[in-house]
Amino acid sequence: MEIVVENLVQAFGEAPNTILALDRVSHRFPAERVSCILGPSGCGKSTMVQIIGGIEPWTDGEVTIADSDGATLPLGSQSVMVWQNLNLFPWRTVIDNVAFGLEMRGAARKERNERASAMIASVGLRGFEQHRPMQLSGGMRQRVALARALIMERPILLMDEPFAALDAQTKIVMQEDLIRIYERSKKTILFVTHAIDEAILLGDEIVVMTARPGRIKDVIAVNLPRPRTQEMVSTPEFGRLYDRVLHLIREEVLRAMREQEQAAS
Repeated sequence: MEIVVENLVQAFGEAPNTILALDRVSHRFPAERVSCILGPSGCGKSTMVQIIGGIEPWTDGEVTIADSDGATLPLGSQSVMVWQNLNLFPWRTVIDNVAFGLEMRGAARKERNERASAMIASVGLRGFEQHRPMQLSGGMRQRVALARALIMERPILLMDEPFAALDAQTKIVMQEDLIRIYERSKKTILFVTHAIDEAILLGDEIVVMTARPGRIKDVIAVNLPRPRTQEMVSTPEFGRLYDRVLHLIREEVLRAMREQEQAAS
């Protein structure tokens, strides 16, 4: 599934207090690739992904989801979202959390439990089906959220800083899990992150956004071979990409800080 964003504008509030979050953003997110979206806090990264997912209306512009035959499909019908705060139901067991989407579709309990059990095993949580989220570590809860998204078998996976709250070691494991999932499924993935190394490790392209109002400053192709491994982080090629992206993003972070200081004074 290809995602095409054309002159996307998102503004919040009424004049004269309108806040322009996205300003004429245009980009073609390629099918079956991982696009990492990187930018300063408040630049509209999450807003854009939520619009693409059909979760949030927008002010102006066009967003199109097209299949391989060029047919246009409704926003949200082909995608599923993984959030930073997970949104797991604390009163439901792991298997019932993972099977929730199937339950909303009307699938019979036997079918959804069988599929949920298989998905739980695939993310390394076999034996934890009857646990509740509070009984799990942060990394295990993130695996539950990922399994709940993957069980819907939609071709587009939207991920809004899903690993941001994890400790460094758990984050590495989850990044490796996502790499394996991508290699197996070849989904179209949009991955919002603040971490340059994560964007390079996971992405086929890095969409660098400006400070608010969010515009696309540059798109960096990541031509590192797949499948990716953590060992690539120490290679010269990785280092050159890191330096290039760091230069772009530092300019925007500093600009955002100056604007905040001016507003405060």
